[in-house]
Amino acid sequence: METVSENRCFGGTQGVYRRPSDATGTDMTFGLFLPAEAQDGPVPVLWFLSGLTCTHENAMTKAGAQMWAAEQGIALVFPDTSPRGAGVPDDDAYDLGQGAGFYVNATQDPWAEHFQMWDYITEELPRVLFERFALDEARQGITGHSMGGHGALTIAMSFPDRFASVSAFAPICNPMESDWGRKQFTAYLGENTALWEAHDATVLMRQRGFPGPVLIDTGTADQFGDLLGTEALAEAMATRRQHATLRLQPGYDHSYYFISTFIEDHVAFHAEALYGVTQ
Repeated sequence: METVSENRCFGGTQGVYRRPSDATGTDMTFGLFLPAEAQDGPVPVLWFLSGLTCTHENAMTKAGAQMWAAEQGIALVFPDTSPRGAGVPDDDAYDLGQGAGFYVNATQDPWAEHFQMWDYITEELPRVLFERFALDEARQGITGHSMGGHGALTIAMSFPDRFASVSAFAPICNPMESDWGRKQFTAYLGENTALWEAHDATVLMRQRGFPGPVLIDTGTADQFGDLLGTEALAEAMATRRQHATLRLQPGYDHSYYFISTFIEDHVAFHAEALYGVTQ
């Protein structure tokens, strides 16, 4: 593993690391914030999955999460959103290809060779992190923004024993019914919509829900609000009687200004769940 950078940050360390990935067949870069407590032993970890066009760096530098994570003694993981490189297929559109992995394992050409983001996020990167760093595998939460909120919700509901809590900022909630979903799922997974259901948070909420707490924030002025499917997920949560808080924040849009405004709430939300996990 290559250490790209390590910087002192709120008493801990904000690192950036790169290593070859078996899942994607490319080098993959991720950010990791370790609070001061990690010097004494494993700490709880909060995953932050980013949205379309983002790399590991966007949330790491714009969300303002480190200060609050340092107060709570929680580590933060900032993975990339797709494989990258000259040999990796791409598309001229911002919402397909590099920067738009949608946290699925692609089965269709030309994407299948490298776009195995589900395996990378749920299997390979966790294995690397827990072997290398002082992180407590028994205490994990997950959050994300937009496409990353979609990833956080679907991964949490698929691994309910792994994650104590899940939250999201303006998540894509119902991709099977959105242009932020139908296009990408067709390209990556093919036209059999039955294969899409495992990656739609609204469908998963109807089928299985999540045993822990859920927090979702979406702005009422979100310029992509018609693509998110917030109402569909809200209906599914109400029907299931899911333990959840969904907040529509007046006047906020889809930007990192929105995320940075409410990131303290989300870190505290996860800290309460993570420190309540029986060791």
